[in-house]
Amino acid sequence: MIYELPARSWAVIGASLAVALIVYHACLLRMADGWFTRDEYSHGVLIPIIAAFLVWQRKPELEQVRFTGSWAGVAMIVGGCLLKVVGDVGTFMILQQYALLITLYGFVLALTGWQVFRLLWVPLLILLFMIPLPEFVLQNFSSQLQLISSQFGVLFIRAFDISVFVEGNVIDLGGYKLQVAEACDGLRYLFPLMTLGFLMAYFFKVATWKRIVLFLSSIPLTIFMNSLRIGMIGIMVEHYGISMAEGFVHEFQGWALFMASAALLLFEMVVLARIGKDARPWRDVFGLQFPEPAPQTAPRAARQLPRSFLVGAAIITLVCIAAPYVPRQANVVQQRETFFTFPQHVDTWDGKRSALEQVYLDALKLDDYLLVDFVRKDRDAVNFFVAWYDNQEAGRTTHSPRTCLPGGGWRIVDLKRVAVPGVTVDNVPLRVNRVEIELGQHKQLVYYWFQQRGRIITNEYAARWYLFWDSLTRRRTDGALVRLITPIKPGDTGNQGDMRLAEFAAQAVPRLNRYIPN
Repeated sequence: MIYELPARSWAVIGASLAVALIVYHACLLRMADGWFTRDEYSHGVLIPIIAAFLVWQRKPELEQVRFTGSWAGVAMIVGGCLLKVVGDVGTFMILQQYALLITLYGFVLALTGWQVFRLLWVPLLILLFMIPLPEFVLQNFSSQLQLISSQFGVLFIRAFDISVFVEGNVIDLGGYKLQVAEACDGLRYLFPLMTLGFLMAYFFKVATWKRIVLFLSSIPLTIFMNSLRIGMIGIMVEHYGISMAEGFVHEFQGWALFMASAALLLFEMVVLARIGKDARPWRDVFGLQFPEPAPQTAPRAARQLPRSFLVGAAIITLVCIAAPYVPRQANVVQQRETFFTFPQHVDTWDGKRSALEQVYLDALKLDDYLLVDFVRKDRDAVNFFVAWYDNQEAGRTTHSPRTCLPGGGWRIVDLKRVAVPGVTVDNVPLRVNRVEIELGQHKQLVYYWFQQRGRIITNEYAARWYLFWDSLTRRRTDGALVRLITPIKPGDTGNQGDMRLAEFAAQAVPRLNRYIPN
């Protein structure tokens, strides 16, 4: 029996999807913007096409299964719509994007039922690869990949007897400094290669453990190949000049890297196919299959749209109608003094203002900042930095020194949370992240915390949670990062660095109330 959907059913399904697109159009546009502006998600535009192809592959099986529908799909549609409302109110676009996916899954389940849903789990799952990761997760991931790529890249360069010095993400070749920034950290290849590895594992008809190994190997393979690319750039710069690290040559190297990585995945597949009890030539276990047309003589029956799908379509229609009438309030921008008025003399400390370079301003996207080097008569020194955001949105949030400091070459020796003696903020003892860092023979002590909407926060993930919660309940996403740094001198003994930062904090932190509103 071949089951077919009549034209009127297709019309109802098409209309329901059109309504859903209207409801989720804002997050779809933001998602598409990420595909075309972020190299690491440039593959996202192909994901819906690939998913549609994978569904089409299942056409013969789908034609022989009845669509029973499922009320669990209706529950998923309701859950997706509620999550979207929360994302709207909390101005968290990532929640809206996942809400879109949950709603789509709900429609499929409400229309087809669990038997068909299980057949389509891979095409549905691959849609996750088109949604960008949250920005703060991406920042942490990117900084770690940069460090790993830099270290392994230097090993390749030194293997060719080239003198090189590395500080964090900066590879010093003497006449040229190679900055391993986001464009070289491997993220732009990691997510596309993981997607490719997932597809290759799906079409690889072997034991499950082999498919898992093939998919997971895309991660270390990307890191290795990107490190090799950095090493090659260093070698070519040494012999042929800095043009080898810029322009078309640089981009071509990236394209060649991805193609080579794909070829290595294919080679890995050949090896995996020939080992184990089910060893066979890889051509027998890998390949695209195209659906066979249904026999013309097979009996046919018209599908009826399940009630669960019709209810789900009615729910999304009501959401679409009600959406324009939901009151939307912009986040409230707090009244505050600008850091321009912050004193350059704080009790016993004399300060000299500095300015951030444009490259850092472009990366931080902050609204106001304070950067002052304070010294005392006895030559004690403290670098005082405060970054302020009127509104923290996608791509515009406080950056944690925990991820930024290693990028400058500093190695974190010790990190813990401590209370600063004698210092309070709104009668609450000040707790900070205490970080000891070193670069060669140089050592520094860092205190930092997030001072946001009346809270002192030391955990980066807690800061993101309160950002969401306050956006939802208080219509506020403002906040600041406060950082103090002092050098640890060779003659320092005991906790002199801690005493120095505590004394400065006791004099400077109370003055921040005028600049960081509660």
